[in-house]
Amino acid sequence: SSSDTNTLTYPIAPIAPLHLSLTGLEQGEYEKLNLSALKIEAVWFLSLLLLWILVVYISIPLIIKLCPSIQAKLVFLNFVRIPYFIDLKHPSDQGLNHTCNFYLEPEVGLKIGVWHTVPAQMWKEAQGKEGNWYDSTFSSNHPVILYLHGNAGTRGGDHRVQLYKVLSSLGYHVVTFDYRGWGDSDGSPSEEGMTSDALFIYDWLKQRLDKMPLFIWGHSLGTGVATNLVRRLCDRGSPPDALILESPFTNIREEAKSHPFSMVYRYLPGFDWFFLDAITANNIRFASDENVNHISCPVLILHAEDDGVVPFHLGKKLYKIASQSKSLSGHKVHFVPFSSSLAYKHKFIYRSPELPNILSSAIPDLWTGAHSGVSHTSIVNGLQSLAKSANMVR
Repeated sequence: SSSDTNTLTYPIAPIAPLHLSLTGLEQGEYEKLNLSALKIEAVWFLSLLLLWILVVYISIPLIIKLCPSIQAKLVFLNFVRIPYFIDLKHPSDQGLNHTCNFYLEPEVGLKIGVWHTVPAQMWKEAQGKEGNWYDSTFSSNHPVILYLHGNAGTRGGDHRVQLYKVLSSLGYHVVTFDYRGWGDSDGSPSEEGMTSDALFIYDWLKQRLDKMPLFIWGHSLGTGVATNLVRRLCDRGSPPDALILESPFTNIREEAKSHPFSMVYRYLPGFDWFFLDAITANNIRFASDENVNHISCPVLILHAEDDGVVPFHLGKKLYKIASQSKSLSGHKVHFVPFSSSLAYKHKFIYRSPELPNILSSAIPDLWTGAHSGVSHTSIVNGLQSLAKSANMVR
C-alpha cells in the first residue's frame, strides 16, 4: 500500500553502559570518606570494649562483696585439682613406690586421704607391704615430718611429690594429707577445719612415735595452717620438735593484698572493704604474725627472692616478728633466703643441693638421729643428684 511505501525505518544503535570516571580529586575525597567511616567504627568498637571492661571491673568487687563465699573459694582453690587425672589411691603412679595410701576420720563421717612415705633406706623392704607394715615403721630410728601443703592441687602435686622424695632420701618419714574438701577427702574447706585436720593427724602420729622427733613443715597457705597448729600445741604444753615454714606470709590480708591477682584492684578506693573484708567475713585469717608470739619451738623459714605468689618481703617480715617474740626467745629462729638467680620461685626450693646443710645447721635436732647408718656426705651427694635431675626437667 501507499502507507507501507512511505514508512522509513532507522537502525537503532545499542545503548552503551554509562561509565562514570572520577577525577583524582574526587577519588581522594572518596577514600577520605571511607577512612573516616572506618575510624568512626573503630572508635565506636573501642568505646564499647572499654565500657564492657569498665562494667566488668566495677562488677567484680560488687559481686565479691555481695557473695563473700567467692573470695573464700579463691583463697582455698581446692576445686583446682592439678594434675587432674591421677589416682591418689596409688601413689606409686607418681614414683612413690615406698608410700602407703590410707584414710582417717577426724570427725564422724568425715574421711581424709593420707600418704605415708617411709625413708628411702626402707625402699626394698617396703615393696608389696600393706598398711600394718607401714604403721610399724614409726618405731624405727627415723624422725617424722608432717607436711602441710598449700592451696590448689592435692597431696599428689608434682612439686610436693618431689619434696617427699628429697626428704625421704634424707632419712625422714613423710606424712601428708589432703585437708577436708581437697583431693579425695570429704567435706568443705575452712580455716578451722584445716587446722583441726592437721591437729588430728599430729595426735595420730604422736600415738605411734616413741621418742623420735616430729617436725611440722608447711608450704604457702600450709604455713598458715602450720602456725595455727603449733600455736595450739604450745598452748596445751606439747610443742613439736621444730616448725619449718616454706614461702610463708604474715597473715591472709597482707598476702591477698600482695598477690598478683590483686594487682589491678590494689589501688582501688575501698579495696580492703571490697576484697579483704570478704575474706575475714568467712573466718579466714591465717594470722601467722600473731601465732609466732605464742610458739615455743625452733623455727626455720625458707623463702625464694623470686617468689611470685607469696612475696619475699612477707617471709622476711614474719621472720623479724618471730625474732622479737618473747615466746621464741629461748629457741632458734632462722631465715634462709634463696637468690633469684636460682629460679626456685614459689615451688622449687626442694631443688636446692644445700637443703641438707641448711636443715642440719639451722636446727641440729633435724639432723640428729635422722640418718641411722647413713653418712652425711652420702646424703648430700644423693640430694645433689636429685637436684640436678630436677633442674634437667625444669
